[in-house]
Amino acid sequence: MSELITARLRLREWRDEDLPPFAAMNADPDVMRYFPETLERAESDAMVMRIRAHFATFGFGPWAVEIPGVTEFAGFVGLMVPAFDAHFTPCIEIGWRLAPGVWGQGYATEAARTVLEDAFEVLAQDEVVSLTVPTNLRSRAVMERIGMTRSPGDDFDHPRLPSGHVLQRHVLYRKRRPDLRA
Repeated sequence: MSELITARLRLREWRDEDLPPFAAMNADPDVMRYFPETLERAESDAMVMRIRAHFATFGFGPWAVEIPGVTEFAGFVGLMVPAFDAHFTPCIEIGWRLAPGVWGQGYATEAARTVLEDAFEVLAQDEVVSLTVPTNLRSRAVMERIGMTRSPGDDFDHPRLPSGHVLQRHVLYRKRRPDLRA
């Protein structure tokens, strides 16, 4: 596993020092507004262990985001293989979660563009998807800024949430690999 570098960011392997700030993010109701619940410290740490295992299994995963000169840990941006069945799986999903102190500065978009480039050019993926609840307008804006598109016919009820749950309905965005012959 290497790292990805952008103009302002370093996407790198997770370190043990990332666990406390990641747990603080996952316990923040604003950060977790579009998830079923906030996470306790043990749940957050377990998530990092799953991320590390994902990298070991697939050779990619959600990178820890560092903003040199600003913060050593700002959150994550990266690729995952969803662990649920839906009409669009199996697939590769791009996702992000950043600390509120760095929101609104274009970091998610910058990192996601680099991750998509890596997915298409290095990992040779044909398509990458992203998903969220319809009301998560900030994430949807990032999806659109990185060139992903939504077809309402792709919207779905998340199979891991109970019927009728306020967050069950999800929108799906897709981006196909650019034609490299063009």
